Amino acid sequence: MSICKVLIDQINSNLENILSLRRDFVSKSDGSYVSKGDLLVQSIINDKLKKILPNHILISEENTIAKNSAWDNNKSYVILDPIDGTENFVSGLREWGVGLSIYNNGIHSESCIFLPELSDFLITGMKLKKYESRVIGLSSSLTRDDILNLPKTNYEYRIIGCSMYNTLAAIKGSFKMFENVKGVNCWDILPGLNLALEHGCYVECDGEPYSGQILFPSKKYKIRISNR
Repeated sequence: MSICKVLIDQINSNLENILSLRRDFVSKSDGSYVSKGDLLVQSIINDKLKKILPNHILISEENTIAKNSAWDNNKSYVILDPIDGTENFVSGLREWGVGLSIYNNGIHSESCIFLPELSDFLITGMKLKKYESRVIGLSSSLTRDDILNLPKTNYEYRIIGCSMYNTLAAIKGSFKMFENVKGVNCWDILPGLNLALEHGCYVECDGEPYSGQILFPSKKYKIRISNR
């Protein structure tokens, strides 16, 4: 069984407890929310990782990590977003997810996206039958003026507020394309970027084709995933 499947099973077995914490949250310094659900998911995964990947370094949204740390492209890391779409989670919406990527000695090994309340997930190695769509997914970081200035096209736009949902939709073809033009953290996108590559999508990071390299929390990244 894959490591990602083991972790998904752990989250599923604790889902009732996680959901019970969605009303217990505080604001972070950047104005975003962190809930006790985020912290519980991180604790569940971290405890399991200590047993199965004891030599990997955990990079997570809810970890206190210095942005100027001396990152090493050749080390082994787990990049985790315990709850992506916390705003949705604490609001009682189902469009939130867990994302994780594993790198062994700097080489991508495995990724997963899990949407617990939608009973949907994708793990490295899974087969996928794609949809055809004219929907373009957009980041919730867009301002009102950004939205009003969107070009008139034959496509439809969706703003969901969860990178895991958005990238999975693009991978499955439910979105023709998803892009974040404002910039986003590595834990928000690495699972989606790697799974998109596996399933034949065109993947771009900061205006250049993405090829599976690890990204670190030293900056934010502008990304695009589209179906060819």
